[in-house]
Amino acid sequence: MRGGKVLNCFAYTGAFTVYALAGGVDSVLSVEGSAEFLGKGVENLRINHLEDKQAEWLEGDVFKILRTLRDRGEKFQTIVLDPPKFAPTIAQAEKAARGYKDINLLALKLLEPGGLLFTFSCSGGISADLFEKIVAGAALDAGVQVRIVERLFQGLDHPVAINFPEGAYLKGLICQVNH
Repeated sequence: MRGGKVLNCFAYTGAFTVYALAGGVDSVLSVEGSAEFLGKGVENLRINHLEDKQAEWLEGDVFKILRTLRDRGEKFQTIVLDPPKFAPTIAQAEKAARGYKDINLLALKLLEPGGLLFTFSCSGGISADLFEKIVAGAALDAGVQVRIVERLFQGLDHPVAINFPEGAYLKGLICQVNH
């Protein structure tokens, strides 16, 4: 990944920020609700000998900040959405689906043509199939054509018991907005 602006939402301790800057992007805006975790993100840049002048850290509600960025007409080459668990079980799936759709819709409106969206769910109550449908609905509502570049799943170190399908909780999509 070379050049461009990256938006890292739900940044936690900044792992995606570190990878993006190490990969040569121009700048990363990292958004996180916790000042403590943002501080750890700044420390992770230092540990990895990366320039902090290319990183901006913003504490706040990701949903509100995405709306503010949209209203200002901001655009990004790459956006990462890695929220905390919205639905631990299927009982919370409907409410969680609305949250996932909202953040993906906003992110898709912030992407430049050709831009990449890395979107994830760690909710056991949201299946990979449902997550893909949610992102497809967000793209439709955003009025953009999107193609899935890659589907991501948890590694072998997170086995799934056959009698507990919610154990397949880690899933992600890498999507590209068509030119």
